[in-house]
Amino acid sequence: MNHANAAIYYEPEGYTTTGPKLMGRQAAGEGFLRGFIRHARLEAFFCYAARRSALQSFTRACEENSPAPRPVKWIPYQRLEQLAEPGTLYLPGPGLGGFAWRRRRVGAARYSLCGVTHTTASHTAMDAIAEMLTSPVEPWDALICTSQVVLESVRRLLDLEAEFLRERLKAQAFPRPTLSLIPLGADCEALAPREAARGAWRQRLGIGPDDVVFLFLGRLSFHAKANPLPMYLALEAAAARTRARLHLIQAGWFANEFVEGQFRDGARQFCPSVNAIFLDGRDPEVRRDIWQAADVFTSLVDNIQETFGLTPVEAMSAALPGVVSDWDGYRGTVREGIDGFRIPTCMAPAPLGADLAALHEDGRATYDHYIGHASQFISVDVASCAEAYARLANDPDLRRKMGAAARERALAEFDWPVVIARYQALWHELAEKRRGATPSAPARPGLANPRRTDPFWLFSGYPSTILGPGHRLALSPEASRERVELLRALPMMEYARPILPGEELCALILNWVAQQPGSTLAKLLESLPPAQHGAAMRAVMWLGKVDVLRISA
Repeated sequence: MNHANAAIYYEPEGYTTTGPKLMGRQAAGEGFLRGFIRHARLEAFFCYAARRSALQSFTRACEENSPAPRPVKWIPYQRLEQLAEPGTLYLPGPGLGGFAWRRRRVGAARYSLCGVTHTTASHTAMDAIAEMLTSPVEPWDALICTSQVVLESVRRLLDLEAEFLRERLKAQAFPRPTLSLIPLGADCEALAPREAARGAWRQRLGIGPDDVVFLFLGRLSFHAKANPLPMYLALEAAAARTRARLHLIQAGWFANEFVEGQFRDGARQFCPSVNAIFLDGRDPEVRRDIWQAADVFTSLVDNIQETFGLTPVEAMSAALPGVVSDWDGYRGTVREGIDGFRIPTCMAPAPLGADLAALHEDGRATYDHYIGHASQFISVDVASCAEAYARLANDPDLRRKMGAAARERALAEFDWPVVIARYQALWHELAEKRRGATPSAPARPGLANPRRTDPFWLFSGYPSTILGPGHRLALSPEASRERVELLRALPMMEYARPILPGEELCALILNWVAQQPGSTLAKLLESLPPAQHGAAMRAVMWLGKVDVLRISA
């Protein structure tokens, strides 16, 4: 096994599920971090974070999840060169471009970048993917695509962007990151079936031993996740074909009371024969254990914001057969007739959605409206779904057989030790590509990003002159160390204090100029180590700004 490491770019919001709005990317981020800490065979962890509070949160996660104590090394946000030690920077999203520009300051081949897709339907995500062609992203960087269909859509976006650049700029070369297909993972051990928990939950919810429980776990949103109508209609039809009492547990959260009302009213109206149970899926106990109460997992996602779908994999880990829509990443997890049933879906053809994209691009439709509008023209086969529900409701042996196959597949393909090993193998592959590689566009010193360049270069035409070696230095009549400290302490200087020259350097310069009045900047720099030249020149300029030094040509 290869034990390649990566620094984790850590902001707590991307790796925790304790907020009021639990999103799929947060659940995926939390699961990845736990899986990485538990199963990556490493001597130390690297945390790349801007704030010490983030480092402290990361360290707590390591202490809580690591099977043995291991040190945590902090790489501060501005110390890019330190990322060469782990060799890869892992990002919990697809935004490689901005980090590639920042890396260019220290060398494009210094380390690799590795991002991951979540939803790819938002402008932010699509822009981040397209910008990989115009930012210094290299082949030794990677974007992990969690499903085959997402990988294909990412390639389509990159191909469209390349076509535009080819026509617009006559561009010929389009360096791309490595696109790697690695699924999200699940904690199969934590989700293993437990009879005691099953009995406790079913008793708590008033479910009989011979009743059949269908479970949906996820965000309860009819416009941004899955319209529940096909599920309700299919369950009602299935209820007419079985003697068993059917229950539907929907564990998730509602964005507002209106959405909640639509789900509750819809269940009463369209599947009155089914006992509808709603639970708060943000409750850690529910998220961890509600699988135990169920007999069948179902998720009929019909939304373009979905890319992989973590809950079917978690259900497989819990030995539950799945009835899911034949949609996005679900197609690569639940095997038709083996682990469950995939229900056919149908979508309107292009260009019938061009106006929907235009409405969103023009700001006349929000992102929520955009994905909700698109979902109105995506259908799930209710008749096929009803047949699948009825078959599983009527056949306990089939449920057990499919559930066992599902768990076996989850252990082989989606358990975190397996997935983390694939991550580390990818990071090793990126290191091999990086070794001896030549960047596609080497940076000029001080000009890493042409759109974020040094203001003293970009605006060099503004001043009368630019400080240079021939400028002569002299003390002003008020010059003293005390004067410098008085000026540094002014409230108007407070905002800039972190970047002002230090007291010792200012004193050194004042002493030198006092001994050699009228001497040149070049002579001053000769008296200092080369590593101090930049700081000394900025100190000279600031001392000139506050009229402690007089600078003349």
